[in-house]
Amino acid sequence: MHVRDLIQFLGELSENNNRAWFVMNKPRYDILRAEFLDVVIRLIADLSKFDPDVAGCNPKKALFRINRDMRFSREKIPYKTTFSAAITASGLKKPSQGGGPAYYFHIDADGKLLIAGGEYMPPPERLRAIRQQVIADPAGFSKMLKNRKLRETFGDLQQEGKLIRPPKGFEADGPHAEYVKLKSFIVWNEVGLKKNSPADLNKQLAATFKDAYPLVTWLRQVT
Repeated sequence: MHVRDLIQFLGELSENNNRAWFVMNKPRYDILRAEFLDVVIRLIADLSKFDPDVAGCNPKKALFRINRDMRFSREKIPYKTTFSAAITASGLKKPSQGGGPAYYFHIDADGKLLIAGGEYMPPPERLRAIRQQVIADPAGFSKMLKNRKLRETFGDLQQEGKLIRPPKGFEADGPHAEYVKLKSFIVWNEVGLKKNSPADLNKQLAATFKDAYPLVTWLRQVT
C-alpha cells in the first residue's frame, strides 16, 4: 500500500478532525482503506503458514472502523487517526466480544507502526481465567515467557495498568505473583515507517507476529 499517502492523510485528519473535512476527502479514504484491506488479506495468508487457526478470519471484519464511539468519551472528535486491524482465530476482534488472543497492528498519523500480540484488557471473567492459568501452570507460563524470539522482539509482557496488589483470591507470594497483577497479557513494539519500503510491510508484520505466537498459543489454552 502507499504508506506515505496514508500517513499524510492521517496527519491531515488529525488537524481537521471534523465531518466536513472527512466528507470532502472520502475518496482518498476509500482508496487507502482498500489498500489497507489488501494488506490484511495477504497478512492472514502469511500468518496461516505458522498459525492455521487464523486462516478463516474474515479480513473485512478484522479492520476497525475509523469512526470513534463518542458516547462515553469526553473528547468529541469523530474520527480515529489510525488505521488498525486485529486478526483472531475466532474472527471477533474486540476483547468484549470474547475474541481471544489477537494479532493487532495500527499505523498512526506520526508514521509509527505498532505491532502487538495477546489480549488487551480482556473482560473480568476472561482475565480471571488467564490469571488462574498462570497459577495452575507455572512451568508452562515460564516456558512461554522465556521463549527466545518472544523476548528478543518484545521483551517482557506489557505492564500498563498493573495492579499494586494481587487481585482478590490470589496470593501475594504465589507463583508469578507479579504477572497475576496484570490487566492485559500482551506484548508490543513500535517502529517508524517513514524510511521503510511499503513492499516490506507485510513481511515485517508477519515476522513480528510469528515471534508473538508463543504467547498467543499459551492464551488459547486458557478456558
